[in-house]
Amino acid sequence: SAVVFKLTNAVCESFNKSSVVVNQCRLRAVQRNKAVLNIEVNILVPAEYIEVRMQILRKGNGYKPWLFDVTLDACKFLRKSFNPAVTMVWALFKDFTNINHTCPLQGYTVLKDFYPRPEKLLNPFPTGEYLLIATFKFNHQRAISLKFYITYEEDFVSN
Repeated sequence: SAVVFKLTNAVCESFNKSSVVVNQCRLRAVQRNKAVLNIEVNILVPAEYIEVRMQILRKGNGYKPWLFDVTLDACKFLRKSFNPAVTMVWALFKDFTNINHTCPLQGYTVLKDFYPRPEKLLNPFPTGEYLLIATFKFNHQRAISLKFYITYEEDFVSN
């Protein structure tokens, strides 16, 4: 069975442009069922403490909470992954980013040519449209929000 696991939109928003600047947040179609995402963020002030709230929402009469809504210490997570749901999401992204160390984070942080790979999911999702929201606080101040709109579709038709 074929799986379509595709980014359909991405929105990146800085809440404090004196500490974090979004230089690029661009989705580019490369095939009919594949788009790649490039994000470049410049963290201007060392982020000694990073908190992330990660939510997965599913579309059905608007986007509604689904699966998880978790807030965690990202610095602690980067030292030792301890949350299975966040570990699954991190597995989707880690091969495409230059985040390869724990805190503090500063300077250019990139996500390059990212596309979701279904084999990285622990379990298949039900067919549908999803929204993954990651909202970051740097040093206890709201810093940046990343929203990823994703379509997941399993094709059970066989020849």
